[in-house]
Amino acid sequence: MNQEELQRLTEQISRDYFKRPFLHEVKINRRMTTTGGRYHLDDHHIEINAHFLEEKYYQDLISIIKHELTHYHLHLLDRGFRHKDYDFKILLKRVGGSRYAPDIGLKRRKKYRYLYVCESCRLKYFRIRRINIQRYRCGKCKGRLHLEQSFQK
Repeated sequence: MNQEELQRLTEQISRDYFKRPFLHEVKINRRMTTTGGRYHLDDHHIEINAHFLEEKYYQDLISIIKHELTHYHLHLLDRGFRHKDYDFKILLKRVGGSRYAPDIGLKRRKKYRYLYVCESCRLKYFRIRRINIQRYRCGKCKGRLHLEQSFQK
């Protein structure tokens, strides 16, 4: 799906579900990883996560657009447009938008490379970087730490 198709889809959803026109721009953001979309208060444009433009995520894309349009229309009507506001919750439920973007595996999960263990209380510390065990102690009991295991990349 390209920029023009996304713009037309958003305008159609706005007319069909909100009975109001969408008069601003929808942009594709290829850098998003943790959210499905974003509504900008300053110039009223909407950004959509490019990963959701694939055919297999079409229903998720529709829900994300409804979510962002809920922010858009409530903000322009000067009503509660934030997630915690009653107006937002009611309208989002009425149009069938998603409350949260689905996790499609875009978040980078850091791999731990080192496991340190306290010699006294056996508390485990997973770390990405090495630490100086001469300088640092256990945060719970102040015991000495030792490198238990080193994981390879």
